[in-house]
Amino acid sequence: MTVVGADGLARPAWASVDPLLMHYYDTEWGMPVRDERGLYERICLEGFQAGLSWATILRKRPRFREVFAGFDPDVVATFSDDDVERLLGDAGIIRHRGKIRATITNARATIALREEGGLVDLVWGFAPADTPRPHDHSEVPTVSPESKALSKALRSKGFAFVGPTTMYALMEAVGIVDTHLLTSHRRGSSGVWPD
Repeated sequence: MTVVGADGLARPAWASVDPLLMHYYDTEWGMPVRDERGLYERICLEGFQAGLSWATILRKRPRFREVFAGFDPDVVATFSDDDVERLLGDAGIIRHRGKIRATITNARATIALREEGGLVDLVWGFAPADTPRPHDHSEVPTVSPESKALSKALRSKGFAFVGPTTMYALMEAVGIVDTHLLTSHRRGSSGVWPD
């Protein structure tokens, strides 16, 4: 079920109160991301989000972008153990050794994928034949056969923190599936899926 805001727009409950989440929902979530850097960033941020709220990640995203060189895989791939220690001391990001290392690992894996068509083709290659049409948040899946397959494919290419649930969240965020509620003002806005 959606919540109609003071602006008259219907949004899911998770995006109906916090102005930061509302803006993210209205302008970014579910819109197609088809560039390498954008997908690499979102894969990494979804990994950092595991176990935390997305609002926490959004609040810290400017600092993440700063310390990870705008999520330029070519730069992040050169990070060393000294960089990991430096990042572990930065209160502006999520200080989790495994997730920081995964960001570096994923940069290297992203670069290696260029010889095989690239990250964008790989990720978008797992788009399903259809998308959910939820009336209520309880009808929104948290995993799919495609997200399981994407997770497996990315892991086989050396990526880390790319579990099936995390990859489903990625697929929602970058427009591969449209899980906007049918009553949401954003339903069908990606242009990938019809209403």
